[in-house]
Amino acid sequence: MTLSQSGNKMNPDKLFDYLEGRLPAGERSALEERLISDKQLQRELAVARQIQAGMRGDSREVVLPARPDVTEKGRKMALRVGTAFIVLMGVNVGFGLWLIARHETRNPNHELLENQMRQQIAKSLERAAATFTPAPNALGVSEITVAVAVGKLDATADEVVTITSRFGGSATKGL
Repeated sequence: MTLSQSGNKMNPDKLFDYLEGRLPAGERSALEERLISDKQLQRELAVARQIQAGMRGDSREVVLPARPDVTEKGRKMALRVGTAFIVLMGVNVGFGLWLIARHETRNPNHELLENQMRQQIAKSLERAAATFTPAPNALGVSEITVAVAVGKLDATADEVVTITSRFGGSATKGL
């Protein structure tokens, strides 16, 4: 057998010669017999065919087939992963809200807690109103003098006392 072998591997030049039809008849038949039983040699021949298909003309330059756009594949994968993440996050939030609602509706102290919450809100509003309502003497005025025409003094004084008492204040007449 004149096929050059190193261990179990075939010389690549012999494979290319076989593919191009330049191998002598004896070597060709020996190679074909080995191809029938040797899986590794069959794989090597398949690789040699791919390389030969990518060769241009007589040069030894090999042009491998263009790979699909890696960025396009990455973009598609990122969209799929992102969509899956958003869906899982939505399912997680929905499930959590469902559990909380279920737990709250089954709480026997629900009405008591609701009443306590309403009382706390009412107290907070009262404190806020007291804080923002100015003190009775916030302007530093303790006395107001109103000039009135002669004969209208009693009617005007009665009106001032009425208005002042409506707003929670106090007035004195006739001093």
